Amino acid sequence: MDSVKAKKHLGQHFLNDPNIARNIVEALRLPDGVQHVLEIGPGMGVLTQTLLRHPEYETAVVEIDRDSVAYLQKHYPELEDRIYSQDFLKMDLTALYGQQPLSIIGNFPYNISTQIYFQILAHRQQVRESVGMLQKEVADRLATGPGSKTYGILSVLLQAFYDIEYLFTVPPHVFSPPPKVQSAVIRLTRNATEQLACDEKLFFRVVKQAFQTRRKTLRNALKPFGMPPETTTDPVFDLRAEQLTVADFVDLTNRVAENKSE
Repeated sequence: MDSVKAKKHLGQHFLNDPNIARNIVEALRLPDGVQHVLEIGPGMGVLTQTLLRHPEYETAVVEIDRDSVAYLQKHYPELEDRIYSQDFLKMDLTALYGQQPLSIIGNFPYNISTQIYFQILAHRQQVRESVGMLQKEVADRLATGPGSKTYGILSVLLQAFYDIEYLFTVPPHVFSPPPKVQSAVIRLTRNATEQLACDEKLFFRVVKQAFQTRRKTLRNALKPFGMPPETTTDPVFDLRAEQLTVADFVDLTNRVAENKSE
């Protein structure tokens, strides 16, 4: 399988517009203390070559496709041992970088973009920023706020720890092969929340449970937690998950913690 076919198989499309690549790289802000930049899925290195023009960045790349890895090793020798031939979704960023903070950038494969953000979320104490290009529909979902039909589980979980900005839309013709959908670039910047004011593991469970049956009111959606009926009389339980802010979910998690019988 040649590299183009391999990347297409992985849900990836090559970016071939250097101006878009430059705009993506220039969207990096590198918060205080960040020097390390990790690019996901560099392919033939369109973003990589732009990153390498910034000597102030400690740039590394992670690429699962062996043909692309061989190409990168040949054409970007300055990366030396900073080309990681592995699956980002299985990487232990703490083992790789210790406690050093980093920024993540990339043209994310469509079929694993949400999984990439869950991985970022799992390393939220270390990943201070992310600039990613992904399918526009997914970008809209992550960046939108309460009240939208596209607001969902990952919207809430990411927005609990990151400020999310929709930066710009990218048309299909700047890719090879062109995707059938539009793409978009979003930036995540770690916010000041180091610890939620609730049990974080329970928070994740409450958010997921609330959205799994998003058409139901919270009173019905959260029944698996076994809360007695008299503890769910507050008007908030008449709402649906898509109507709640992050702060509302934190409060809801504390209510569940006080009253659940599971």
